Amino acid sequence: MFEIWETSEPARLISDAGTLKVALEKVDTMCRLRHDQAAAHVGDARDGYHFEIRDAEGKALARLSYVPDTSRAYQSVVIEEMRGDPDE
Repeated sequence: MFEIWETSEPARLISDAGTLKVALEKVDTMCRLRHDQAAAHVGDARDGYHFEIRDAEGKALARLSYVPDTSRAYQSVVIEEMRGDPDE
């Protein structure tokens, strides 16, 4: 079990996931949402957004800082190598 946290102040639990692959996809979805919000001038993205994927014991396994770049279309923050085996 993995937890996805947005660690910008105040920190908040966003979701959980059964696999790391699903957790990465959920972080990517949150970044896409933040990009869309920034493009629509909703919220304040000046300092960017910070996410963590934590294991069942609460230990951070991955951290990501994301600052939306609205001068271009959203590009996934999850690279293919992070997604693992495509047959999973």
